[in-house]
Amino acid sequence: MKRIAVEEAFVTQEIADEWANVIATGAKNEPGFRKMGETILADSPGTRIIHERLIDLGAGRIAHMDATGIDIQVISITSPGVQVFEPELATTLARQANDQLSEAIKNHPDRFAGLAAVAPQSPQTAALEIERAIQKLGLCGVLINSHTGGEYLDDQKYWEIFAAAEANSAPIYLHPRTPSPEMISPFLDYGLYFAGWGFTVETATHGLRLIMGGVFDHFPKLTIVLGHMGEGLPYWLQRLDNRYSLQVEIGAVPKMPRLPSEYFKDHFLITTSGVCSPPALRHVLEVLGSDAVLFAADYPYESVEEAVSFLDNAPISDQERRKIYQTNAEKLFRLGSTNGSNDTLFA
Repeated sequence: MKRIAVEEAFVTQEIADEWANVIATGAKNEPGFRKMGETILADSPGTRIIHERLIDLGAGRIAHMDATGIDIQVISITSPGVQVFEPELATTLARQANDQLSEAIKNHPDRFAGLAAVAPQSPQTAALEIERAIQKLGLCGVLINSHTGGEYLDDQKYWEIFAAAEANSAPIYLHPRTPSPEMISPFLDYGLYFAGWGFTVETATHGLRLIMGGVFDHFPKLTIVLGHMGEGLPYWLQRLDNRYSLQVEIGAVPKMPRLPSEYFKDHFLITTSGVCSPPALRHVLEVLGSDAVLFAADYPYESVEEAVSFLDNAPISDQERRKIYQTNAEKLFRLGSTNGSNDTLFA
């Protein structure tokens, strides 16, 4: 059985340098990113180690994989990626990042796969970059770091991105970032803006907006991946259906063709990143089934050793373990394809 980890982060030095420029000028429209500049992106011995691991797409990363038992990393741009920049700069940096990631995969084809970075600030060029990344660079999906300037992808001006993802059979990993400027104020105290809570609230809200905004009625083959055991949504599906039905009954929201939970089960997959909890795993397996769960270690932010030990020893069947570790990722990301096609190679 291979251990395939599907939410493993990197960044280019060019992006990191531009982050520093935004933070240095006050990040006026990005209060969450400004807060990150005071903590996880500040200069300290600990953050330097994280940065060194993020930019390494070679021997150091592979050595860590070997030491922790990871066979393949599906690598993607770390939060907030290029989504804090002006459109032209963001587009350029995303293309450069995809080129660098593609080159690393060519150098280590048995160990690395990758998700494309795009700049939602420019939806048309983002759509073109998805096509280039999948068809030309050999990447196997897309990662978007939740909101862009406080805007969400249910806005139809972004739907070219979904059209390109669907046309290229590219799943979109909807990755967390700090809450949007409109919602962040109560999260700034007590560290709530960060990964323990604010990231989840932000990304879960984004996922629900896609459902309620009718995205999947227009793009019936679109697949979205959520990390961190689905950002809490699998535990809330019954409540969402119940209150949605009440709102339909009183005329507060329009009736959709399906219930929110049905859209979630048909269009979302989740990963284990950062959640090493047997009860949480049992719940998502019961609600979503073993075909909808993938393993992720969230390198270099979480303990890969803990993530591996958790799933190795989880009270699940060997068949479930193999699906979560290996075969679900192979199917979703078409791992093993070398010709740039969109055919599923694993039945």
